[in-house]
Amino acid sequence: MNKKTLLNRRFRDNSYKNLTLKLVIINALVYLLTSMLYPDSTYYLAMIPSLVLKGYVWQLFTYMFVHGGFSHLLFNMISLYLFGTMVEQRVGSKEFLLFYLLAGLFSGILSFVSYYLSGTNVILLGASGAIYGVLLMFAVFYPYARVFVFGLIPLRAPTLVIVYTAIELYSQVFSRGGDVAHLTHLSGLLFAYLYCRIRMNINPVDVFRRTR
Repeated sequence: MNKKTLLNRRFRDNSYKNLTLKLVIINALVYLLTSMLYPDSTYYLAMIPSLVLKGYVWQLFTYMFVHGGFSHLLFNMISLYLFGTMVEQRVGSKEFLLFYLLAGLFSGILSFVSYYLSGTNVILLGASGAIYGVLLMFAVFYPYARVFVFGLIPLRAPTLVIVYTAIELYSQVFSRGGDVAHLTHLSGLLFAYLYCRIRMNINPVDVFRRTR
């Protein structure tokens, strides 16, 4: 029997409160603020390494609620709602919220460290890092679910995660994909893997192998 620690002590309340929808609404409101009401707020909320070094440390967290355009917001929010709702129903709202916010923070910190070490200054924004983490968690809990890529190609959720991971690794290593933050996506996947292993006591690799 595994000894319970602070890291793997689960919430007693695992009820479902549809917090995923609330996260979608918050992202939409932030988009309204940064794109229409007060565009300059983007520079306070998005993650800009040079500003983080000046004390804007909240950007390591708030960047995940800022999006660069309506299509960016729409795609991310559809993904968050579709996969996040299912994961939230499985683990409970409190657990899901903890996971989602920590995935975004972890992705932001690793991205910042990478940009700092490489001397790169960018504007990092978007919920993609956390959403990639949600996708991996979805694949762990619903390994036989099929996701239709582009609405046409059916792939089992674990296969989709493996394909996305390979694409992100290739793009990061060979600098493909332009302004896409591949390292942030990979950070979200890594965090989800560690979260499953440490807190959920589940090995995603074992789950994926069993569904071949």
